Amino acid sequence: MTQPYDTTAYDPPLAGIRILDLSSGPMTAVGRLLADLGAHVTAVDLAGITADTQVGPRFGPVALATAINRLGVAPAAIDPSTPAGRHQWTGLLDTADILIEGSRPGSGAERRLAVDEIRAAHPGLVVLSLSDFGRDNDFSSWQATTPVLHALTSELSRSGIPGREPLIPPGEQLPYHVAAAQAAVAVLSVLLDRLRTGIGDRIDFAIVEGAMQALDPPFGTMGTASVGVPVAQQRRNWAAERLRYPIVPCSDGYIRICLLAKRQWHGMFEWMGRPEEFADPRFEGLRDRLTSAPLWAAIEAFCADKSRNDLERQGQQHGVPTAAVLSMTEALTTDQVTARGFFGDVEFSPGLVAPVPRGVVEIDGHRASTTTAPGGDDERPAGAPILLQRNRTDQGLPLEGLRVLDLGVIVVGADTGRLFGDLGADVIKIENAGFPDGMRPGRSLMNASFAGGHRNKRSIGIDLRAPEGQALAHRLVRDADVVLTNFKPGVAAGLAMDFDVLKSVNPGVVVVDSSAFGPTGPWAQRLGYGPLVRAAAGFTKQWVYPSDPDAFCDTVTVYPDHVSARIGVLAALSLLVRRERTGLGGAASIAQSEVMLSHLAAEIAGEALVRSGRVRSDVPTHDAPWGLFRADGDDDAWVAVTVRDDADWQALCRVLDRPDLAADPELKSRAGRDRNRTRIDAAVTEWTVRHPPTRGMELLQTAGVPAGAVMHAADLPGWDFYAQRRAFREELHPHGREPYVLENAQLHSERIADPPLGQAPLLGEQTIEIATTLLGLDEAAVADLLARGVLQTAPEAHRL
Repeated sequence: MTQPYDTTAYDPPLAGIRILDLSSGPMTAVGRLLADLGAHVTAVDLAGITADTQVGPRFGPVALATAINRLGVAPAAIDPSTPAGRHQWTGLLDTADILIEGSRPGSGAERRLAVDEIRAAHPGLVVLSLSDFGRDNDFSSWQATTPVLHALTSELSRSGIPGREPLIPPGEQLPYHVAAAQAAVAVLSVLLDRLRTGIGDRIDFAIVEGAMQALDPPFGTMGTASVGVPVAQQRRNWAAERLRYPIVPCSDGYIRICLLAKRQWHGMFEWMGRPEEFADPRFEGLRDRLTSAPLWAAIEAFCADKSRNDLERQGQQHGVPTAAVLSMTEALTTDQVTARGFFGDVEFSPGLVAPVPRGVVEIDGHRASTTTAPGGDDERPAGAPILLQRNRTDQGLPLEGLRVLDLGVIVVGADTGRLFGDLGADVIKIENAGFPDGMRPGRSLMNASFAGGHRNKRSIGIDLRAPEGQALAHRLVRDADVVLTNFKPGVAAGLAMDFDVLKSVNPGVVVVDSSAFGPTGPWAQRLGYGPLVRAAAGFTKQWVYPSDPDAFCDTVTVYPDHVSARIGVLAALSLLVRRERTGLGGAASIAQSEVMLSHLAAEIAGEALVRSGRVRSDVPTHDAPWGLFRADGDDDAWVAVTVRDDADWQALCRVLDRPDLAADPELKSRAGRDRNRTRIDAAVTEWTVRHPPTRGMELLQTAGVPAGAVMHAADLPGWDFYAQRRAFREELHPHGREPYVLENAQLHSERIADPPLGQAPLLGEQTIEIATTLLGLDEAAVADLLARGVLQTAPEAHRL
């Protein structure tokens, strides 16, 4: 396989970290993320304990999804019932830093694994326990599948066409992939604290909760696609849904454009030749612009005879964000994907060669991936000499003592910094009143989105365009651990806040940048709003009903912003781990489009193999029924019901009170059930319409059938599962108009506390405090800098 990077100078950030991975199925993606960052991961098959859950397209004996997740991972088969096996297992535990396990709560496997005994014998071990619904609540025996996860995160309530069943997003394992990123952040944050304290922990990770937090959180930061409408109030196809990022037909397909900002409208107006009928100043207003039928008819007519390539090129020239709606095959062959070298061929078995991602993070300019990493058996980190110098206030948060400078904007920027703050870091948001964060409220001082995305941060206003402002920011960098940016490539350099500059200010600083398409390649300078990235990465074209391929349904979602933020935090934490070993910081870059493509890795590899003449041999991961069924309630009441195997089928028949179906010889096999899908679906619907969604879900789950009510965002805080997991909290912000519901607990463990209660700041609300305490400026100096606009503070904030 071609390696486009010089690996001789690359130091994988997690080199020396030892991980034992007992997980199976889609959550093996956690180990994949950590292995790509340099950890030595051993996939342990413990007889009588680990499950053999293969997922994804299968070609002969190779299950692609699992095989991709296990690239570069060492296998170990152990029988702990034998003396030799017990000795081998104990030896691995003696040298491990992290244990990942996915035993089902209450099962015999969980009892045989005996995590409590393992932790007593190895108190420095960090254990990540994965389960569908967690281990500390009344729902621990419940089971999840992809449709169930989408239903219980509220994603399905915003996906699809009104009057039809909600539309399950593309990607067979999408909710698991985003949950894996959340889990990886949790385990690395705890590991970093373990390095300085010597004390391990056990993380109780619920996959449904991780998927809710990292896919499209209903009470998280909203993207511009929401136009200020709180997610909790959103419904499928709510007002003007398809106008926020309209998809317009052209001569060879479709393009998606963005006219949310005035400057973008000005560019469109010029591009169209300044048509007199749209010169009226009222088109400066967003509502008038989005709801004008004549305007959109004119835009469609303007685009109709032009190709996607021409429209993309001309749109970018006029400052109008424009992206072609590409198929996955087209997306994989773009100049950007080719130039970035994101995919490389891997031979899974003799002759079975398929393209796979080379890692979703670039570290110091190198792809972080087991397929490009240098070999070697690195020494384990002995401690945390740098972190030991930081003030740890013992509030039960793993990142206490770290200081993060947050230059991030919009959703990715908000979430990346907020996760650090929630886990105990001192996060300082550096802002400029002349170029405020696009997520800051307009007429009001605060809203739910900004309150949720910027809690546990302080704000300082600095004009980074001025040399004096850059000098002040560099003084903050000297004592900082992490700097976060997500500007278009080149902007941070123009502000003297890129890694090449900051490493000379502070050799130990970690700098993370996130952008739509990455820092290099012909698309690096493209404006990258999430919906445009989805269109260009092949996701939008797949987010459709099979019977209606031109009705694109991905508008009301913020994916991949929230999960890309988790990847950024993961990269930063891994570099902080390396810093304890080397004393030096580093740079990480994330391309949001590549994060998205990585979530379809198995499907992409499978399609490539089929095109090359290979025949799939897999049995579908689901059985009839598999999908969404109407429930008792309003027109949008649904419940997801899934059957995976014969045991699920028999349990379903008992719940439906249909012994005739259970005894029918035609329905004894998966193939027979698939042939009778219409008959089975009718029987399920006859039952589900007699029960409200939550009641139907409870009856099915109690019987052992994976099921989930399709919940709206507003339903989640009141559901007992999320209440027991402390997933949300209510806040009355001093500058808000009404109480806000915010996310709460980011991880559950024996030692980690819930996030602090710090409220989101006004722009520059802590400028004076930070200038005097951290920059050491006296009152006169601060007043002078404020008067000249080098420092800035909100009019509503305190002043000298």
